[in-house]
Amino acid sequence: MAANFEYYKIFYYVAKYQNFTLAAKALLSSQPSVSRCMQNLEMELGCRLFVRSKRGVTLTAEGAQLYHDIAPACEQIFRGEENIGSALGFENGSVYIGVTETALHCFLLEHLEEFHREYPKVRLKLTSGTTPNTLADLKAGKTDLAVVTTPIREDACFKITTVKKSQDILAGGPSYQSLSGRTVPLKDVQQYPLVCLADNTMTYSLYKELYAASGLIFKPEIELATADLMVPVIKHGLGIGFVPKALVEEELKNGEMVEIHIQEKIPPREIIMLENQHHPLSAAARELIKLLRHHIQTEGEL
Repeated sequence: MAANFEYYKIFYYVAKYQNFTLAAKALLSSQPSVSRCMQNLEMELGCRLFVRSKRGVTLTAEGAQLYHDIAPACEQIFRGEENIGSALGFENGSVYIGVTETALHCFLLEHLEEFHREYPKVRLKLTSGTTPNTLADLKAGKTDLAVVTTPIREDACFKITTVKKSQDILAGGPSYQSLSGRTVPLKDVQQYPLVCLADNTMTYSLYKELYAASGLIFKPEIELATADLMVPVIKHGLGIGFVPKALVEEELKNGEMVEIHIQEKIPPREIIMLENQHHPLSAAARELIKLLRHHIQTEGEL
């Protein structure tokens, strides 16, 4: 059975750099994944391609011959992809992105700005909504990628990349100042009006479980359709609510909102990027994902 092109592409970079880690960085992948693919390629071809050492890898005679044979073809294919991207995707292409408010403000916006500077003719089409709706659009092929906050319902068609951690806090407007500066049990804040996303969201389910774990009933007085509505509602004293701390750092700093520390541990969350593995991507969409993966990897190493 012939090996697929992806294996040869990975082999090309490993042979070129003679180092699994450098090849993984060039491919925006991980070293274990690269190593595993090369082991599979060696098994399929029935020979060793590398001699591994702490300093990197050395090509065997068979590996050197394979690199000599496939390098021109790989480089020709790479040039062809770049030419197609320049001629089509980056001149009049579009990228369709589904995103939730937290993911947009805490990660995506600054990187979309960079992408737009580099490819100003590519149209970026963003749709914002709840996580379930955003993922439904991705699965249906209506968007090229999605950036959302966990928890999510797993689906085998999605390729998931963790972007960064996100931590919610319980926050209130200035009128709730008496609750800040100390740690209180969740049952003691249950008497105050609660603001939350609607009951068809994963956020609602998350906090319903948190309350249930403490033997409490989760009953928001105000339910909102999107996360961006929560901050002004809380700021104006209409209730308290769980919001990502990164979204309200400025409000906390200038006293427009206060953090209410509770005894119970608020579940940590993550911002994640998802791709539909069954949906073909345009050159522009592939380039954006490549840029985002680079930033995810770079920021993760800091």
